[in-house]
Amino acid sequence: MPEKITAESILSNIVETLAESVPKQKSVSFIEEEKTDSVKSRFNRLFGRQNPIHHLLGGGKSADVLLWRNKKISASVLTAATAIWILFEWLNYHFLTLLSLALVLGMLAQFIWSNASGLMNRSPSKVPRLVLPNDLFVNVGRSLGAEINRALQFLQDVACRGSLKQFLVVVLCLWAAAVIGSWCNFLTVFYIGFVAAHTLPVLYERYEDQVDNFFYSVFEQLQNHYRKLDAGVLSKIPRGKFKARKYE
Repeated sequence: MPEKITAESILSNIVETLAESVPKQKSVSFIEEEKTDSVKSRFNRLFGRQNPIHHLLGGGKSADVLLWRNKKISASVLTAATAIWILFEWLNYHFLTLLSLALVLGMLAQFIWSNASGLMNRSPSKVPRLVLPNDLFVNVGRSLGAEINRALQFLQDVACRGSLKQFLVVVLCLWAAAVIGSWCNFLTVFYIGFVAAHTLPVLYERYEDQVDNFFYSVFEQLQNHYRKLDAGVLSKIPRGKFKARKYE
C-alpha cells in the first residue's frame, strides 16, 4: 500500500513539474524575445531618437494636428491649404485679387447687417468687429526669426566646424532643393512641404518599425559606399596641418 502511494505521488509530481516547466519556458522565451525586440527597436530608431513622435513635434496642439489626433481639424486645415493652392495655381488668382474680394464681401455683409434692422423696423443691432491682436504678429515674427536664425546657425556650424560627410550631405540637400525649385514655384514647394508635414508623421507613427528597418538598411549601404569612396579617393587628398593655438 505505501509503495503504491509513493509511486502515484512520484508520477503526479513528475506530471506537475512537466506541466509547470513547459509554460514557464515558453513565457521566459517570450519575455526574452520581447526584451530583445524592445532593445533592437530602441537602438534602431531613426536618427537615434528616444522620444515619441508627438514629443518631437512639440507635444502641443500643432503636434495633435500633424498626427491627426482630431481628424476634423486636421482635415479642415489640409482642405483649406488645398483650396488656397488650387485658387492660386490652377485658377490663376492673385493674392491682391483674393484679398480685395474678401474685403468687399466682408464690407457687404456688415452693410447688410447694419441696415437690415432699419428696413425691418427693428432696433439696430451691434455689428461684430474683426480685430486681430497685436501679440499675434509679434509672436509670428519672433518664431519666424528664431527659426531662420537656427537654420543659419546650423549651416554656418556645418561649414566651419562640421565634418566632410556633413558638409557633403547638406550641399546635396541644398542642391536637390534648388533643382526642385527650378521645376515649380515657391507656392507649390510650400504646399508640397505642408502636405508632407500633415501626412508623413502620421504614416511614420503607424508604420514606425518597418520604416526604421528600411532606412537603416539604406543607411548601411550608403555607409559602405562612403567607406569605399573614402578609402579610394578622399583619404588620398592631401590636407594641410594646422596647429591649434592654446590660450590660457
